[in-house]
Amino acid sequence: MQKYEKMIALNKQASEQKIKLAKDTIWSMLDESEKITVPKLMAKTGLSRGFFYKNPEVRQELDRALEQQIGMPDPRRGILDMAMDSEILSMREQIHSLQMEIEELKKENQSLKKKLDRKKLGEINRLKLT
Repeated sequence: MQKYEKMIALNKQASEQKIKLAKDTIWSMLDESEKITVPKLMAKTGLSRGFFYKNPEVRQELDRALEQQIGMPDPRRGILDMAMDSEILSMREQIHSLQMEIEELKKENQSLKKKLDRKKLGEINRLKLT
């Protein structure tokens, strides 16, 4: 009977250590503004997916942390926003450059049309004189 009680005590101690590891990992991820997901927790702790869902104490901590994280901005979003802003600026510069090129080409087109009209008029006048 003594071996059985010792085994139960060791299992209880191991379980408490796992619970502490899970809780500590959840709150350290929250403190670091890292998005909390069960797969990330599994990778960081080595604990199973079922442990996070089936253990009521850990599940309660996980749910509480996820609720707190709802209003927190995703740090990757800031990086993506900066990249998109940079891309938008680059495209605006490209649009401006292309608009300037269009204006120059329109002016050149008008100039060539005037030259062509003058040449046609000269040809017509030359035909009238002959």
